[in-house]
This record gives sequence, C-alpha cells and structure tokens, in this order.
Amino acid sequence: MRREKRLRRSSRWQRQPDGSILLRIPIRTPKRDIPGLLESVQKQLEKPAKLRRARTDADLQSRAERLNRTCFDGQLEWRAIRWVSNMTITLGSCSTGGATDGHIRISAKIKDWPDWVLDYVIAHELAHTRHPDHSPAFWDFLRAGYPKTEQARGFIKGIGFAQGRSFTEDG
Repeated sequence: MRREKRLRRSSRWQRQPDGSILLRIPIRTPKRDIPGLLESVQKQLEKPAKLRRARTDADLQSRAERLNRTCFDGQLEWRAIRWVSNMTITLGSCSTGGATDGHIRISAKIKDWPDWVLDYVIAHELAHTRHPDHSPAFWDFLRAGYPKTEQARGFIKGIGFAQGRSFTEDG
C-alpha cells in the first residue's frame, strides 16, 4: 500500500511484476477506511476466478459449438463434451471408435486458464473427430481452423515449465 499526494478521492490498485498487488490511496485516507478498500480489491480480484470456476458442461458444449462454427465451418460432429477431474497431465481427450466414439473430455484443471488457451484445447480435441492422430494433416487442419494454435501451445509449455512438469495435449 502506498499513500500518494496526486490521488484526491479514489484509490487505485495494480498488479506488480512479481504478482503482488499495490494499493495506491489518497494521502488523506483515514486508517479506518483501509480495510474496506482492501476488501473491495480482493472482491475485484476474485470475481474472474469465481466466474471461471462456475463453468459447466453446458458452457463447454456451447463453447465447442461456437468454435465448430467459427473455426471449422460447422463441419465437425461429436457426441458429448464434458469436464473431468481425473486428468492430471492430459489436458483433453477425444475417443474415436467404440462405445464412447465422439466423446470429448477436458481437464477441469484448466478451467482457470485464459479463454484463448481453453479454446485451443477444445479446438484440438474437436479436430481429432476429423483426424484421430497427430499427422501433418491434423496439424494443418487445426492451425487453419484455430490461428492461435502455436501461441496456446507455447502457453501450455510455459505453464508446464513453471510447474516443473510436462502436459500432454491428448490422452
């Protein structure tokens, strides 16, 4: 927390490079008001995470439908898509053949990841409904449909590096 002469009435907060939060308050702010300001900042910080945690299988389905329309011209089909909590290293999987043909599972551990990375994981699994392997045709199809493929893969590798682990994109 830092008191500033330039601020007159309202406080400001900003995320620092080390991840901490700096709360800037007007120099004349009474000490009794500080707990309320801190509580307000905390609520603002928790709101996006709370919204992401509330994501449901229905949200996942509508997200997959949107990606199918916008990225793949609505040409892909799947039977079900859902969040699962038992994937720890694998981010998603798509069954091809058998009783679960066309079933897509997405790891619940990535619910808090940025939307564009989550969209990549979904698009990746959707692409497996057309190309079940990681052939050059699969990658061409995915990259053509989802232009942020390489950025998302870089994000995933970076998260894995930061956590000292390696994620796999498919089961």
